[in-house]
Amino acid sequence: MKSSPLGQDLDDIVDRSHDDLEALRGSRLFISGGTGFVGKWLLETVLWANARMNLGLRATVLTRDPEGFEGRSRRLSSAKEISVIRGDVRELDVRDAAYDGVIHAATTASAELNERDPALAFETIVEGGRRMLEFAARSGAIPVLFTSSGAVYGTMPQSLERFAESYRGAPDPLEPKSAYHEGKRVCELQCALYARSSHIRPKIARMFAFLGPYLPLSRHFAAGNFVRDALAGSSVDVRGDGTAVRSYLYAGDMVTWLLAIFVRGKPLRAYNVGSESALDMKNLADAVASCVSPRPSVRILGEPGAGAPDRYVPDTTRARAELAVGETVPLRVALERTFRFYRSEPDVDLT
Repeated sequence: MKSSPLGQDLDDIVDRSHDDLEALRGSRLFISGGTGFVGKWLLETVLWANARMNLGLRATVLTRDPEGFEGRSRRLSSAKEISVIRGDVRELDVRDAAYDGVIHAATTASAELNERDPALAFETIVEGGRRMLEFAARSGAIPVLFTSSGAVYGTMPQSLERFAESYRGAPDPLEPKSAYHEGKRVCELQCALYARSSHIRPKIARMFAFLGPYLPLSRHFAAGNFVRDALAGSSVDVRGDGTAVRSYLYAGDMVTWLLAIFVRGKPLRAYNVGSESALDMKNLADAVASCVSPRPSVRILGEPGAGAPDRYVPDTTRARAELAVGETVPLRVALERTFRFYRSEPDVDLT
């Protein structure tokens, strides 16, 4: 079996998702965003499941930078089961579509782009989603997994502890920074429209916050920034006042949830993907710092806010009840595995 720094996690994924993976035997999958956090975990799983179960899975990955992917992820890009093609999801040529399943994991989850050019962020999400759905429709009656976001719910009211899929709130449509949020909402609507006019079966995963190997360390994800600081031997810096509340699902659990939604999820039904174990940013930073020796200091850089703390936590009752998925890796173990990965893979891309 091919080696991987994620061997323990991948064994767990294959064991827990055995039946879902078996249902994909011999499939040819098309994956957008295959070079990102979600995509790399899916590709790792394809290779590991093929080795353990002899599934014969094949994956075609769309990326704008094949050379960069090859340089940063040589083991994945050189695997015979994985084909890499150059292209922008907004300009995807749909004429040669002939796949057994499509996973649309490409997104512009860039706070910088959303701030600098929200119109471009919105257009990229919406047009990319439309192209992928058209591509899937050309392949016939196939399952489609669209990775949406918990951002579609907008700001969490103070009276609400967790977002359930039935929540009907929304982002502020007159706020340009809502471009990412509204783009995801439009893409979910596009799923419904394409399902009505074609035979594809779109399933929707509303993604929350995650932790684990391959998580970008230098983007706008707080957990990644904290890990980066600790690895560098500097103080762990909290940019806000430390009161914002989030929850973190480990990447290995995330993959089992996505596979379950892709194979067994109901078409045109949204499933929250995330952890219900909430904690504030001060406690997360403390947890990260406790994984390093000597333990770095934690600095709170923001001033105390006047309002209630920002909160962003999913209710995962639907996924747990309908798909029998769960959270198996606690925060401390997730952090330890994340640190071990980055220490053992010093050349991995940290961006």
